Amino acid sequence: MATKNLSEYNLASVPDASNMCFGIVVSEWNPEITGALLDGCVSTLEKHGAIPENIHVKTVPGSFELIYGAQQLSRNDGYDAIIILGSVIRGETPHFDYICQGVTQGIAHLNATNAIPIVYGLLTTNDLQQARDRAGGRLGNKGDECAVVAIKMAKF
Repeated sequence: MATKNLSEYNLASVPDASNMCFGIVVSEWNPEITGALLDGCVSTLEKHGAIPENIHVKTVPGSFELIYGAQQLSRNDGYDAIIILGSVIRGETPHFDYICQGVTQGIAHLNATNAIPIVYGLLTTNDLQQARDRAGGRLGNKGDECAVVAIKMAKF
């Protein structure tokens, strides 16, 4: 398990995002976590030059719907990258496994078949504390990391 802030990175290694446009699809499920991921993502995009008018956020009810949301945004020619943000916390049933596998496979398929990158920002944790640790807590914010990945992949 990670023991350091994984959101630390070399600022100089991130390209300028001032001429880029980003689509973000965020799940409404586990809003404490997904809201923190979204805040981190947007602030990091802006820190690297993206202007607020070029950051478009769409919400979907749950994590499984992130696939459809990303697919719909990918049909818009104006995006340089799309970021999905969600949180699935393990429960007592196999639902966790099905959702996590489905979203992972769906986003992988979209990445393999689309012309723009779709960045995977789905937290898959065993409990709420692990999610908090990765959504602005002691291990950083995966939203920040997804923003950096989106900028770098848009420049790819």
